[in-house]
Amino acid sequence: MPAASATPTPAVRKVALVSLVSDREFRKVRAHGQVIRHKYFQLRITDYRPRYGEVWQPRAIIGIVVPKKTLKLAVDRNRARRRVHEALRTLPGLVPCRAILSPAALVLDAPFAELQAALGRALGSFDPKAAPTAKRRPNPAGQR
Repeated sequence: MPAASATPTPAVRKVALVSLVSDREFRKVRAHGQVIRHKYFQLRITDYRPRYGEVWQPRAIIGIVVPKKTLKLAVDRNRARRRVHEALRTLPGLVPCRAILSPAALVLDAPFAELQAALGRALGSFDPKAAPTAKRRPNPAGQR
């Protein structure tokens, strides 16, 4: 039986990667999210808050949206989505957040390590305190 090491290993908190699915969640992220642009993607991100009655678990809830305007062929859209999802899944320092990620066409030809590093930097640079608040337009003439 091997001897136990003298230095304890630090506990790394694993953040689960979950897909953003409901229209309501997408609208909340669009309304309150901070935008981070890169040549490979556009990231709209807000901090993670659990739903009412839900226990707080660190999760990165990310929706990957690839419009037809960006990539015409479905094969390319799916490949871009898979590359970005794998880069996020294997990212060591995933932060708890809700986000919408829109990859650019350059994602298909980008080196995987460079794409992963760019996603890590973008997620690491997110500051939840700097996220904009929702601005309501004034209601003209008190109409509802």
